Amino acid sequence: MSVPRDDGFVYLADYTAPAWRIPQVELQFELAAEATEVVSRLQLVPDPAQGGEALVLDGVDLELLAIAVDGVALAADRYRYDGRQLQVPGLDRACVLETRVRIRPAANTRLEGLYRSGRLLLTQCEAEGFRRISFMADRPDVMPRWRIVLRAARTDYPVLLANGNPLGTADLGGGQHEATWENPHPTPAYLFAIAAGPLERVTQTLDTAEGRRVELNIWAEAADVARCAYALGAVERALRWDERRFGRGYDLDVFNVVAAQDFTMGAMENKGLNIFNARYILADEATATDADFLAIESVVAHEYLHNWSGNRVTLRDWFQLSLKEGLTVFRDTEFSSDLHSRALKRIEVVRLLRGRQFAEDAGALAHAVRPDRYREISNFYTLTIYEKGAEIVRVLHTLVGDTAFRAGMDRYFADNDGRAATLEEFLAAHQAASGRDLSQFARWYSQAGTPELRIREHYDAASGDYTLTVDQHTPPTPGQAQKQPLLIPLRFALYGADGAPVTTPPDTGAAQAPGLVELTRARHVLRWTGLTDRPLPAFNQAFAAPVKLDLDYAADDLARLARLERDPFNRWDLLQRLATGALLGTLDAESATSALSDALADLLDDDAADPAFVAECLALPDFDTLAEAVDVVEVESLVARRESLVERLAEDHVERLERRYHALAATARQGLSGAAMSARALRNACLAWLTRLDPQAALAQAQFAAGGMMTERLAALRCLLHFDAPDAAAALQSFRDAFAHDPLVTDKWIGLVATRPHPDSRDAVLALLASPWWKATNPNRVRALLGSFARGNALGFHRRDGGGYRLLAEQILGLDALNPQVAARLLGSFESWRRLAQPQRGAARAALESLQGGLVSPDSRDLLQRLLED
Repeated sequence: MSVPRDDGFVYLADYTAPAWRIPQVELQFELAAEATEVVSRLQLVPDPAQGGEALVLDGVDLELLAIAVDGVALAADRYRYDGRQLQVPGLDRACVLETRVRIRPAANTRLEGLYRSGRLLLTQCEAEGFRRISFMADRPDVMPRWRIVLRAARTDYPVLLANGNPLGTADLGGGQHEATWENPHPTPAYLFAIAAGPLERVTQTLDTAEGRRVELNIWAEAADVARCAYALGAVERALRWDERRFGRGYDLDVFNVVAAQDFTMGAMENKGLNIFNARYILADEATATDADFLAIESVVAHEYLHNWSGNRVTLRDWFQLSLKEGLTVFRDTEFSSDLHSRALKRIEVVRLLRGRQFAEDAGALAHAVRPDRYREISNFYTLTIYEKGAEIVRVLHTLVGDTAFRAGMDRYFADNDGRAATLEEFLAAHQAASGRDLSQFARWYSQAGTPELRIREHYDAASGDYTLTVDQHTPPTPGQAQKQPLLIPLRFALYGADGAPVTTPPDTGAAQAPGLVELTRARHVLRWTGLTDRPLPAFNQAFAAPVKLDLDYAADDLARLARLERDPFNRWDLLQRLATGALLGTLDAESATSALSDALADLLDDDAADPAFVAECLALPDFDTLAEAVDVVEVESLVARRESLVERLAEDHVERLERRYHALAATARQGLSGAAMSARALRNACLAWLTRLDPQAALAQAQFAAGGMMTERLAALRCLLHFDAPDAAAALQSFRDAFAHDPLVTDKWIGLVATRPHPDSRDAVLALLASPWWKATNPNRVRALLGSFARGNALGFHRRDGGGYRLLAEQILGLDALNPQVAARLLGSFESWRRLAQPQRGAARAALESLQGGLVSPDSRDLLQRLLED
């Protein structure tokens, strides 16, 4: 791979193939929480093209107990180990390196490598965690086959799981036992996994489309296993969908998933042994919301789908990270869209893009989907890699069409099965399958920033000529001042005065298909002739490209388009633009508000409309989305304007809101059906609007007291807490007591407290930090309290006195020594600090500068340097 240069950066241009191949790895673990010993046997083969390169293996903070080559122990002067790398000079032939090391899982708060979570021993190896377990060329283009033997005390660790297929178990006597596993597929070390402990399972056996008998298992501790059934069903749905949609079959005899209460990420796609954050596995109607169920299904699918897009075909180097993550997000999004509502899934994705990824693209942490350098790869597990990377794959799908895209994926998998691939090989497969030149399309991967399309119209009534001038521009980003035009598929529609679509294609020099033009230059002009009236244009239907649009619409234009558009996503998007225009003053505020109110009235009156879609339309653009759309963020003003608009709309429609709330009650009680979830979504949206008009919060009090599903209880509790209802404290106490034993539900109420929209919410966060509820070593608890406060509480985090910033900075200092990845992700909350108005901007800078000299991890130091660079 690449080694850092003197400036501390790893560069894509410096890639070199591994000097030593490792075709086979054998590992033997003597497992115990306080001290585990690992014996490793690596079959080593030198690359003749790089003759004479010394053997260098990664190994961080390992206690080396023994080392031998071909069975001969090495004297101390035959190797060097500095705590980070093992060097064995003088080797020039194929050989077997055997090492024995000691590691300490119970002391591992980083949750990288092998660590203890309660009574379990678990691993997390992506991106560079295996080197904390044993010596290895810890890079994704080294892909051995694996044989793993796990030994442990049966009473402490009755279940022993590892990658691949089980080969057998044995009783070793003295209360010890062992299990042997074999992974027959070439697999890099970042996909290595073991899990050991008192686990129980839900299980199902099925036959794949290729005739393989596969056992599916979801493992959890005994108290939690009853809540694993939904996740097990999600695995089967993902497996069957991948067979149908992409022709990909499963390739082992077992597929194991383990739920972990302590896990830094969401989940990990280790070959045959996925390890999941428990929040994405454990669910029942009493403890999980509808959003939790949908997220579990989505994340389970994502990790299962990695079996091909990430495991069977992996990455040459970490610069290609989006090749597995962006591609698999595209695949899991298609899975959810096919199983549920495509429009609602698209709305969910676009909300995330506009609220968070666009801000990332515009801030100090902006980077290309395939960056050309990095200091710490752990800091590149970002929305840009995942969500924007998925959108780029979607752009490719739009350009080549579904049939050619499937052919390109088939070719990519076939050409690279068992290999470590690059984006060039991915694009070559699609270029061969589609016959298209994708060289300009590839710029999407190398250019940072969100493209902006400025569209202006001109209509000549005398001649009937109508023109649209489209200019594309991508703003400068750190390290990339100049940008080149991208290949952007712009979907469009023209509506005549009678509301009928104008089907005549435009005269333009660009390639086009019905309703789509391919933008390749900085400026394109689209011309129509002989039109009897000025048409009304609409653009980027279904968000075909991840771009910002600058359109010279009036409020009446947007309102009329919202009535004409039949696609639910497009209607939602137009209402979002009306709301944004009213809030930011880009439209006449009164006209936009009136048009928005009329449109919402129509939706609330339409009992045939999907209630979940109506609920999405009631959810106005959030603070992050609005903040990303302005040059200078005046926090209090932006929040106040949004609250004022919501209150006015609630007053306009109080009777409609009450009618829909009560009318949907019976349907909302119908379990996990799609209709019931939709009904609950709209009821809870109505409840939030109605509660702001009722100082006594009577409806919210009643819904909370009725109990029922977690979706309804939590929505009611949110209303009580966030609108300072009279009995909010009592409701919180009863909820907290009822679920004191459940860490995942505890995270839910902590998140509600942390996001109460008031500057004094900082005091409640401080109180929780000083309470027994605070667990700094548990990433879920850190995200629930500090992540929710920083990302979901504009008034609390952005206090004018800087108290929110100081609180977070102080906590980051402590967390950095415990779990650097968690600390670094919290630092990302400051990504847009330069666009804040004073005094917040100065206070945010002061908080960041207070961290200089105090951070110990490379992860956090890297992010801090990027945040403060001019």
